[in-house]
Amino acid sequence: MNTQRILAVDILRGLTIIFMIIVNDPGSWSHVYGPLLHADWNGLTPTDYIFPTFLFIMGTSIVLSLGKRAHETDRSTLVKKILVRTLKIYAVGLFLWLWPEFNFERIRWVGVLPRIAFVYFFTALLFVFTSRKTQFYTAIGLLVGYLILMCFVPVPGIGIPDLSVPEKNWAHYIDHLLLPGVLWQKTWDPEGILSTLPAIATGILGMFAGYIIQSKETLAEKLVKLFVMAAALLFLGDLTQYIFPLNKNLWSTSFTLLLGGISTLGLGVFIYICDLKQWGSRFTFAREFGVNSIFSYSLSGLLTVLFYSDRIWGIKLNGWFMETLTHIGVAPKLASLFYALLYVLIIWLPVHYLFKKKIYIKL
Repeated sequence: MNTQRILAVDILRGLTIIFMIIVNDPGSWSHVYGPLLHADWNGLTPTDYIFPTFLFIMGTSIVLSLGKRAHETDRSTLVKKILVRTLKIYAVGLFLWLWPEFNFERIRWVGVLPRIAFVYFFTALLFVFTSRKTQFYTAIGLLVGYLILMCFVPVPGIGIPDLSVPEKNWAHYIDHLLLPGVLWQKTWDPEGILSTLPAIATGILGMFAGYIIQSKETLAEKLVKLFVMAAALLFLGDLTQYIFPLNKNLWSTSFTLLLGGISTLGLGVFIYICDLKQWGSRFTFAREFGVNSIFSYSLSGLLTVLFYSDRIWGIKLNGWFMETLTHIGVAPKLASLFYALLYVLIIWLPVHYLFKKKIYIKL
């Protein structure tokens, strides 16, 4: 049961990485199907499910991995490992942003991997040093406090926040005031300072799913608890959206709760498939990405110099691919999706080799 249970976590993590690559690496950004784009501001698309699910599963994995070591390793050693891993993930994030020009004047200090690093660091420390009760109240405090601040506390120079636009809220104000370097949206960043707080709550929600998986109850009882947890989070997310709209850019409280519910539901479904039905072997492709998740994502960033730049070949392969397929009558958006899927297969080749050799690169 333990192997299958971990298998379900690896598979769902792997699927998030696969979809991250598909979303990040189309043949052309001018031709992308709507569901493969993030919502411009308020609202939700399927693409907005991906990153929160990864952070949720990371929280689950903290319980499953660090929980085993906690009985065998002293806290100072665990903290050192957590800090080292945090710094490695963050450093890789900075490297990928600078790659390949290494123009330090345009460095972006936040981003996807930096957010993963921050959420991992604080969530792991909470796991090591606090009780489940404290973790539960921490998640509530983060989400309720964030909602009150973002919805009701006047912003200097603006007044009561206006969440219908990006420029009139505390997240924008703090990013613009405190974040150095390049911001993804020029004056604010979707992975900025303030929105990292509810993202930590996403990791904590994943931890509570991990506690359910780790319990000594029967598989059926675990699934019931996961589905009840999912239903509660979905209800709360739907309820709070009328106060704090669903918004991935702000990682709004409603977004955190709703996506926590979706992630819990997805985890329960995959445990059902992998444990109860024992169909886990059918998802080996996803699992191969899941066991080397950060490596897979980082490799997709590194190889853009080969597949999206003309500095190696003299032409941009994605441009040549799009031109060739559209010339023979393939719809531009479909051609763009084909390129993204092909890029996933290219990343899969070294990932598959590592899996076969049982090499797991843990950043």
